[in-house]
Amino acid sequence: MAANADGNANAGARKQPQSVLFACSYNAVRSPMAEALARAAFGRRAYFESVGLRAGELDGFAVAVMAEIGVDISKFRPRSFADLEDDSFDLVITLSPEAHHRALEFTRTMAVDVVYWPTIDPTAVEGSREAVLAAYRGVRDGLGRRIHALFPAE
Repeated sequence: MAANADGNANAGARKQPQSVLFACSYNAVRSPMAEALARAAFGRRAYFESVGLRAGELDGFAVAVMAEIGVDISKFRPRSFADLEDDSFDLVITLSPEAHHRALEFTRTMAVDVVYWPTIDPTAVEGSREAVLAAYRGVRDGLGRRIHALFPAE
């Protein structure tokens, strides 16, 4: 199955993934948000996990914007690719260029699709607290739209 950056098949019907890995640089903001959004919306339809190239520290702004929509990630523990206990995923979705390159190396001998969803790093945004929170909300909402497109209504 070929997939574009939105996770949609290029042509014809696509089989929905049964296990999805979200990968980012630190597993501290974007990938845990994606994992939590996917689990909250589609946790009965597929298995979701997330990792980073490095296991960073969970970001407080990420916790706050997820709590705004009723999703608690406060107990999430960041993981790296080395921490994966299972590597049998149908789909790996990368959220940073660095993670995309690592995912391609990680999956080179596997029958798994790897797609890149370019996603800004909201930790790079400067300004007022409200400006920073707006950037995190934008990432959260953008990931949510893409995840819902990946799993259309049954």
